[in-house]
Amino acid sequence: MQRFRIETAADLARIAERPYRDFMAHGTVYDALADTAARHPDRPALTFIESADPAMPPRRWTHAALLDEVRATANLFASLVPGEPVRVAMLLPAIPEAYLTLFGGETAGVVCPINYLLEAGHVAELIRASGCNLLVALGPDPQLDIWSRVPALRAACPGLKQVLAVGACPEGALDFNALRQAQPRDRRVPPREGGPHDIAALFHTGGTTGAPKLAQHAHGNQLHAAWGAAQMYRMTEHDVILNGFPLFHVAGSFVYGLSALLSGAEVVLPTLLGLRHKAFVERYWDFVAQYRVSLLAAVPTVIATLLSGPAPAATPACTRALLTGGSPLPTELASAFERRFGLPVRNIFGMTECAGVISIEPLLAERVPGSCGLPLPFTEVRAFDGERPCAPGETGILRLRGPNVGPGYTEAERNAGTFTDDGWLVTGDIGHVDAAGRVFVTGREKDVIIRSSHNIDPGVIEEVLLRHPAVAMAAAVGAPDEYAGELPVAFVSLRPGQQVDAEALLAFAREHLPERPAVPKRIDILDSIPTTAVGKVYKPTLRRVATQRVLDERLQLLGLAPAVTVVVDEMPKGLRVRFGAAPGLTAADRARLDDLMRPFPLAYQVTPPSPAPAAPPGSSAAA
Repeated sequence: MQRFRIETAADLARIAERPYRDFMAHGTVYDALADTAARHPDRPALTFIESADPAMPPRRWTHAALLDEVRATANLFASLVPGEPVRVAMLLPAIPEAYLTLFGGETAGVVCPINYLLEAGHVAELIRASGCNLLVALGPDPQLDIWSRVPALRAACPGLKQVLAVGACPEGALDFNALRQAQPRDRRVPPREGGPHDIAALFHTGGTTGAPKLAQHAHGNQLHAAWGAAQMYRMTEHDVILNGFPLFHVAGSFVYGLSALLSGAEVVLPTLLGLRHKAFVERYWDFVAQYRVSLLAAVPTVIATLLSGPAPAATPACTRALLTGGSPLPTELASAFERRFGLPVRNIFGMTECAGVISIEPLLAERVPGSCGLPLPFTEVRAFDGERPCAPGETGILRLRGPNVGPGYTEAERNAGTFTDDGWLVTGDIGHVDAAGRVFVTGREKDVIIRSSHNIDPGVIEEVLLRHPAVAMAAAVGAPDEYAGELPVAFVSLRPGQQVDAEALLAFAREHLPERPAVPKRIDILDSIPTTAVGKVYKPTLRRVATQRVLDERLQLLGLAPAVTVVVDEMPKGLRVRFGAAPGLTAADRARLDDLMRPFPLAYQVTPPSPAPAAPPGSSAAA
């Protein structure tokens, strides 16, 4: 496949003047992998570091061997459901078998990668909604418990015909690796013809709660996202990328996975636990040097961890950049990493609904603070004020359209408000596109803190707090308030060995925040900021904690506590408030409770008392 030099919007315009086939010649992921294997058969493709002990040799596959295993996996899946469409659910960490399941499953049919940290009931909903008839899961393993959910999944998902175990294989399951080894590797049996518009995968969206929402990916969507990322990063067959992202995350699968494989590069997988393996992270730079890693891939929380840990005597000469995505990148965090390690940091803006990537900061260009870079080739990004396109630099809701945009959700009624009839994907992100074509994301529509009709971008608060030398991570959310609607509050975690109190952090915020309304009403210091499985800050938990605290305080002020208790729950569509009322609550007290809740846009009910969920550990605060 042809490579392109991308540094400015003018480079993108020149690419778009050519036929699309010059950019992406293949119709399916399998065809593209086969082309790479033909061009670079003996180069390393996939390397799995099994242990945090550097002396233990890794497992390794060349591009030719990887293609053989993808074919064998596709043949295995087709043999297990003869006469039926192949639909594979995957509950695997980022290990080699996950790559084989993803690409082998897409070769034979459709794959649904599922977050293996979800509870069994939610996983079962996703399996049923996706119509999967095969399940591939990690067998019993002392490092990571996934298999304990499988019996409940079998009982709840009658459509599953077979369950395959990777690693230890309990009774009643099929041994994935043993059965794959018995399959032919020189051809697909039976062959499955496909094209760029055929559905390859279903990826669930919307965090870890709520009804299943499955975004469809066609082969062409994944190929465009992966090859576009490869061009932005100037990947070649000489690159080695350390990819600790799980494959249920589109960045792990395509932005930092398939992109490297299509380039003929090598993907290094950092143990079964990925970058959650404490011993591996402690020796991170040793492994980078040992495996001659040229590209690092990490979410901002991992960047903060690396900044807090020991630095190498010298950054390995083989390493040329750190690539990040999965959550907004604070400018100060990127600058601190660049200063300490001398490596450029490149940001990304993406969504599950477009195979993981919308825009990327090109490696050849200078990093512009706050920018998410340029759109992929053949991809248009615009900000809209309602249905009016915004002028360059004008803030609105960002939309995109291009070959990376998927065909929508499996349930078409969910497309409204996200996928438009004229091909736009509405991101829900607030931002703008400047005159040079660079994309800026300044907040989520739902994340904006609205204080007395004044819109406050939580990122502004977070950026300032991250400048404090003791702060490792920061997150700001809105706490409900009767008069202002919302007041900003912040949560931080500290660097190892650092100490600071919340009053000092508030004073720092007052001094450096550009607008007084953005000064947090309160700052909490936590042992750690709650995150998702890929290290993305999980703000629903922080909103719940902030709301719980406000309502607890109001009950005390009204003299209703302890006769009345309150529990705030995270629900699919927001927060739910449950009041526990002791026997004998008077009608007057109930009226006071109703008056208390009237200014808050929160659903609530009065129930028998029940214990409140735990707050994040290690909390201290200043009001």
